[in-house]
This record gives sequence, C-alpha cells and structure tokens, in this order.
Amino acid sequence: MSAKGTYTEAVGRRKTATARVRISEAKNVSMVVNGKPAEQYFPLDQMVKTAYAPLAALGATYSVSVRVRGGGHKAQAEAVRHGLSRAIAELVPEQRKDLKVRGFLKRDPRAKERKKFGLKAARRAPQWSKR
Repeated sequence: MSAKGTYTEAVGRRKTATARVRISEAKNVSMVVNGKPAEQYFPLDQMVKTAYAPLAALGATYSVSVRVRGGGHKAQAEAVRHGLSRAIAELVPEQRKDLKVRGFLKRDPRAKERKKFGLKAARRAPQWSKR
C-alpha cells in the first residue's frame, strides 16, 4: 500500500448489524465509526475494546473508517471487529492464522429466534391450567 489514499475494505456482520470497514496504513491507530471517534460512538469501554481487539492482538497500526448499521451497540462493535479482522487478513495474509485462532474471523451465527404461533415467545408456551 504505497499509493496515498488507498485502502482495503471488508464487511463484518453480527445479528442484524452490518459494518463496512476500510483500513489504510498509518503511523498510529485511529478509528472513526459513523463519523465519530470510536470512543465517542460506543457507550461502554468494553465495546471500544471489542472493536479494537484485532489491532490490539496483532499490535498493528491502521487508520480505520467504519460505516455501521442495524442491531444494537454491542452487535455493532462485534460486527466492526469481524470486518476489521477480514480486512487485515486480506491485506496481510500471514496474520490470518493469528486472527483465526482468536475467533475474530468467524461470523457469529446466533440471532434471535422468531416467535411461533400458539406460543407466547419463540419457545415459551402459554401457562397450563388444569381447570
């Protein structure tokens, strides 16, 4: 990545959250999520740590720009982590194994199960009454 203004893009997903992540090489780490710094966008420090996890694990320095939609803040942070990991793996294939071992490249398939008719929730049956 020698040309100025070039970037690597990847998409990360979790539940209904989708993050489009762009990374470019930089001297220090910075992350902008939907036009705000990550520390300002995510309400909890734990979510910021989740979003920065691939960079912290590899000790990499990239300038990261993210557009994220859908889901809640936690799902969005995990979608950012997934997209960031995919972008790094695409840019530097040697680091793919490190990311894979930590589980950052796996798309977490768990999502809310739909409600079924005749039930009060996805699996919750109405209270049984003898009489």
